[in-house]
Amino acid sequence: MKADITARLEEIAGREFVVYDQGHIEDYLYDETERRLRPPACRDCVVVKPGKPEEISEILKLANSENITAVVRGGGTGLCGAAIPVRPSIIISMERFKKILEYDDKNFVITVEAGVTLREMNEFLQERNVLYFPCHPGGAEAQVGGLAMENAGDPRAVKHGVMRNHIKGLEVVTPTGALIRLGGKLRKNNAGYDLMQLMIGSEGTLGVVTKVMLRLYPKTKYSGVLLASFDTCGRAADAVTRTLKRGIVPLSIEYLNRSVALRTAEYVGERWPLEKGRSDLLFIAEEDSEEGLFDVQKAIEEICSEAGAVESLVPEAGRDQSVILTICDSAYGAFGEDLTDSMDIAVPPADIPRLISGLEQIAERYGAAIDTVGHMGDGNVHSNVYLAEKDIDDYYEDLKRELYALTVRIGGTITGEYGIGKIRRDSLPVQYDSTQLRLMRGIKELFDPNGILNPDTAIY
Repeated sequence: MKADITARLEEIAGREFVVYDQGHIEDYLYDETERRLRPPACRDCVVVKPGKPEEISEILKLANSENITAVVRGGGTGLCGAAIPVRPSIIISMERFKKILEYDDKNFVITVEAGVTLREMNEFLQERNVLYFPCHPGGAEAQVGGLAMENAGDPRAVKHGVMRNHIKGLEVVTPTGALIRLGGKLRKNNAGYDLMQLMIGSEGTLGVVTKVMLRLYPKTKYSGVLLASFDTCGRAADAVTRTLKRGIVPLSIEYLNRSVALRTAEYVGERWPLEKGRSDLLFIAEEDSEEGLFDVQKAIEEICSEAGAVESLVPEAGRDQSVILTICDSAYGAFGEDLTDSMDIAVPPADIPRLISGLEQIAERYGAAIDTVGHMGDGNVHSNVYLAEKDIDDYYEDLKRELYALTVRIGGTITGEYGIGKIRRDSLPVQYDSTQLRLMRGIKELFDPNGILNPDTAIY
């Protein structure tokens, strides 16, 4: 990076907040995208840590005048490579944006700076013990600004939706350096195009989020777990459909191949409690009373039995529940270096059996193995793909293309919660036609006429 640009960044943010030593820059180059999939990062970068929106504005104006790429860095927990710089870049780290600005318990809203982590915000709310944020759409160290820009989701989307459903307002610095405020505490606002919703999920390509306003909810007092096992994925899906049609909306409904459950249990040093069947469902329910929770669990157990469950279990609160939740939460980490790709496809929930059957047939043709976990209640499936070779061969692209084409034929999407980033960008034409892609490029050009903010990301 040119010395004069580094010097200008030091003038904007302060010398102590500019990093250009190669040994320290390394910490800002990658996110948690699988090693086999992530693009190689460009090391000709400088890291700047602004502390005010006005500093970000000046940084972006500098990037425009010098025609240099700028990439925003949050907590580094992303899984699509969006924060990886692939060109010489100014990396804008949001780590100094740490203030919780307002806790409005009358309007059920909290406003935080973009660098506040999910853990920090939840700890703040737990101290007050009245309202809470119901989702956990990322790791504890994921920053709220990054979660907004990725429109992150999690298993609780069955009941509560994804980030988009909870964001009330944003403060954003546009790629040309303008500071804009979008949304607010209103319950209704029908004035003009909804730029806030356009910004959410734009993966750091349309602006730099500096503040996020989130909707909060009254705390639910009781939660519980129920496990049910089925001989087929189809029967498990039928149980989910019956549950939702009955008007029961659990906090989460997770699906695990038995092979995934057993391997993950071994990984965490515990025992999976179900023995019969090969397709498992985990229901997590929450209610305001202990009696209400008991009634919901009993109803779900009866519905699963009607749908053909061969075994079910309502574990005792405490360690038994904790073990099961730990196993389910560890399913991604259990496969480590063996994992080539953790697919993030989503289809209408009732079509998951058709999807999984098709995935297994495609994988067999390519000599790949696929284990599936998924958010059965919202149709988001994570199929862990393993190849026989240690490195990704050319045929993996053909395998992926077929998997995505199957997903789209079923009415699905190539990513339900992780995002496009840089690793799925070339696959967008599988899902969108030329008109849609042209409109996306037009929006990017309107916001970012010089193309300086996180290029090679999110759009094709």
